[in-house]
Amino acid sequence: MVDPSLDREYAANLRVNKCKTPDDKTTKVEMDPGSRNTFDLSYYSLLVKRKGLFESDAALIADFVTSSLIHQLPNGSVEDFFAEFANSMEKMIRINVKTVTTGEIRRHCTVGCDASVLLNSSSSSGEKPEKEAAPNLTIRGFDFIDRVKSLLEAECPGVVSCADILALVSRDSIVATGGPFWKVPTGRRDGVTSRLSDAMANIPPFFANFTTLQTQFANQGLDLKDLVLLSGAHTIGIAHCSSFSDRLYNFSGTGLPDPSLDSEYVANLKENKCKSPDDNTTKVEMDPGSRNTFDLSYYSLLVKRRGLFESDAALITDSVLCLSSTSFSEVQLRISLLNLPTPWRK
Repeated sequence: MVDPSLDREYAANLRVNKCKTPDDKTTKVEMDPGSRNTFDLSYYSLLVKRKGLFESDAALIADFVTSSLIHQLPNGSVEDFFAEFANSMEKMIRINVKTVTTGEIRRHCTVGCDASVLLNSSSSSGEKPEKEAAPNLTIRGFDFIDRVKSLLEAECPGVVSCADILALVSRDSIVATGGPFWKVPTGRRDGVTSRLSDAMANIPPFFANFTTLQTQFANQGLDLKDLVLLSGAHTIGIAHCSSFSDRLYNFSGTGLPDPSLDSEYVANLKENKCKSPDDNTTKVEMDPGSRNTFDLSYYSLLVKRRGLFESDAALITDSVLCLSSTSFSEVQLRISLLNLPTPWRK
């Protein structure tokens, strides 16, 4: 049964054209079809249409507070969104910066901004590293970080940490897609420990409901506005069918699509993208037509109930939250400095 919160037409389209079987682990699906390389607001438009690929996308629509904010974003100012997104990113990067002398930085600052996601293994207990955790299996770009590190080491050996490189590259990748710029405090120490269990415990899953999202963000000092703003990063990039196929084919074991996902979007996804529940390789744009542009289209999608993840749909379930003067860049800066130990710099 397809996830009833997922648009039926979108689900059908995915099943026919992308994730043609439940076992497909290789097909890739754009998170924002048609806009996967653009940082814009189209992701939110998809969420409104119930076309968010992940359950975590759908969860954003399920909450009254986040849902209200998502319905406002598609019609708002792109410039204002960029500023708020940058603020949220700065806030996120502040989380859990480590003080150890060598190592690297994590992909998700909810685990620790110390580059430990780059480590292949570091646990004396034999535990697998963070990069092997389910939420991190589709991470790409490790080779790019290695090249940047090599170039920096050639010019100034032992000066720039991998933690700083990841924080700066995260910012620059947003800027490269037309998103906002924010100042990134540098001088982070790299970590030497990387545990799969840390990633599993702290990274919000794509099937997270609103309560889970709110709790995990609150644990890091982030509020609902931060949650909505940072989710806007889904305006760029892609998702694999396996991340949201349950929403198309068998939501909560019902054998039906997620009712919170726009039915047309469900049909489209099942027909053109995730053509079977087993498709694990097809990629779907998070923000169709705008995946390479950082803009507000993601929020328009949310309002249309077209967010791929349940966590996207969950944002629409809350009706209290509204936009404020806090910008993306301000929140991003706060994140970059949360829970800093003393000393946190070299």
